[in-house]
Amino acid sequence: MPALFFASVLLLQGCSVLSGLTGHTPPADAPEGAPVASSTAQRDKRDAFALEVHGPETVRDYLNRHLEIQRYRQVDDLGAAELSRLMVAAEANARELLGTLGYFTPTLTLELKETPIAGAKAPREVVITVDPGEVTHVSSVQIGFAGPIENDPTSQAHRDAVRVGWSLRAGQPFNQLAWDNAKAVALRNLTAKRYPTGSILKSVADVDADRQEAKLSVDYQSGPAYRFGPLQVRGSERYDANGARRIARVPTGADYDQQKLLDAQQRLASSGYYDSVFLTLDTESLNPQAAPVVAQLREAPLQKIVLGAGFTTDSGPRLSVDHIDNKMPVLGWRAVSRLSVDRETRSLGSEWNSIPGDNGWRWFASGELKRETAGTYDVDSGRLRSGRSKAGDHIDRSYFLQYDYAQNRGYDAPPSASAISANWGWTGRYFDNNTAPARGQALALEVGAGYTLTGEQTPFVRTYARWLGIVPIGTVPEDGTQARRSRLQLRLEGGVVAAKDSAQIPSTLMFLTGGDTTVRGYSYRQIGSVRSDGTIVAGRYLAVASVEWQRPVVYGGKLTDFESVTFVDAGAVADKPGLLKAKVGVGAGVRWRSPVGPVQADVAYGVDTRKFRLHLRLGFTF
Repeated sequence: MPALFFASVLLLQGCSVLSGLTGHTPPADAPEGAPVASSTAQRDKRDAFALEVHGPETVRDYLNRHLEIQRYRQVDDLGAAELSRLMVAAEANARELLGTLGYFTPTLTLELKETPIAGAKAPREVVITVDPGEVTHVSSVQIGFAGPIENDPTSQAHRDAVRVGWSLRAGQPFNQLAWDNAKAVALRNLTAKRYPTGSILKSVADVDADRQEAKLSVDYQSGPAYRFGPLQVRGSERYDANGARRIARVPTGADYDQQKLLDAQQRLASSGYYDSVFLTLDTESLNPQAAPVVAQLREAPLQKIVLGAGFTTDSGPRLSVDHIDNKMPVLGWRAVSRLSVDRETRSLGSEWNSIPGDNGWRWFASGELKRETAGTYDVDSGRLRSGRSKAGDHIDRSYFLQYDYAQNRGYDAPPSASAISANWGWTGRYFDNNTAPARGQALALEVGAGYTLTGEQTPFVRTYARWLGIVPIGTVPEDGTQARRSRLQLRLEGGVVAAKDSAQIPSTLMFLTGGDTTVRGYSYRQIGSVRSDGTIVAGRYLAVASVEWQRPVVYGGKLTDFESVTFVDAGAVADKPGLLKAKVGVGAGVRWRSPVGPVQADVAYGVDTRKFRLHLRLGFTF
């Protein structure tokens, strides 16, 4: 009759008769009160015995790390009899440890050797020789459900998602870590939506050691289905609690969704009103269909000054000073004012925002004075803007009035110009991760219509569009790790300012390109409309395209935090569509998923300039 084991009860701790002994505890038959050698004295003496494990590398290293007999190597006066008893226990300990790796029929040989040679590490050596045998594979997996989820027809997709997401599939090697991870991941998938109090009701790994097969069975208890109830704000003193509710936008009445709760928490945390935010669902509520969401808040001070420093290859070193007023007099809006200086730009501006209303829309107003390098000229500009905006989970919208003024400075500079316009903006983001996406797409649209105010008053229309798509390519690896797949990142950008040729359009409403985030291999905003004398100015037409191949770096069979990329960028700016001439940049680079966001380093060759440029960038934004 084949031997049967229940792998679900295998543990790395407490699995041998020695588990109750710790530190330098003497053997069980040592006299009461026997002294334990101090750590200082032990450093001056040889170990009681040395341990050597022979076998395949993965098994050998694992046993060397976890065998409990290691804990007694420095015990003083450990006799041969005591050591023999420890070896008997070590064999059982080794079998249990090998079982956690999926080896249930190992062959073990333990030897005790005397090593009286001078200079030996210890007077005795314990040698364990391991032949782990065949690893056990999963033969079948059964996942069942109990509770309200079991017979609810609306939960069929949820049940299917838990089963599809199961990671330890039939045919794969069985081990304790993979078994525990599979159960934990499935439980997270269960509790992520509707059933936050779900739990493991029963789990069994029925292992046939003779056949090297494991039959897995797990039953999950869903608990009741929950819906979001009202938001309860705790810690609100300076700022209105109703304002916190409008910022969070918890979808009261909707089915519980962990991601929606995290999104609401992120909206509060990024609002600037709070230094810390923690949202939880009150699962102790008597009514799961209206379970309160509790917001624990620590408010930010009313006034704050923030000093900043940074560096980009586009603009060089940057210094900035921000003043934040979270509750302006009279209006009660939030104001952020900034002074920023770098190699290319000096700016002073302020942006004011109200707390959003119940419908999510907020009022805003902003003003900015700027001096920057644009093409071959320096531009002094000013901008005033006021309107309304709304930020959603995927879509941001805005509409506003805007006044622009721009004066070019330099030899034979274009004339100054000013304009007023009405504008509409829309941005949709559909990435799997908004900070480090591996797939998805995003689109931004801007449309404005206005009149020039300098010289002849002339109507104009400005349109701008930007699209980014990330597409996984290649086959999925055998281990099912989607992150190992290569990707193509495609980027398109275009803009048009339509007006009479004589219209004096502010240069800040027209287009320039080139730099870290547009056409690599060229300087920041140095691709523009080329005049007859060779000078570069902002143009009325813009076209940019980019293709980037992103490949995760796998080292030693393991996925690393690095990626390699190769890319081709092309961009053009002109005052007439027929004059658009692409400037091409080609290159390669690396990406690193750092704790503070993705770090990008690229070396690009500008085909037109015949020069190499280094481009560095931190973070991902769209």
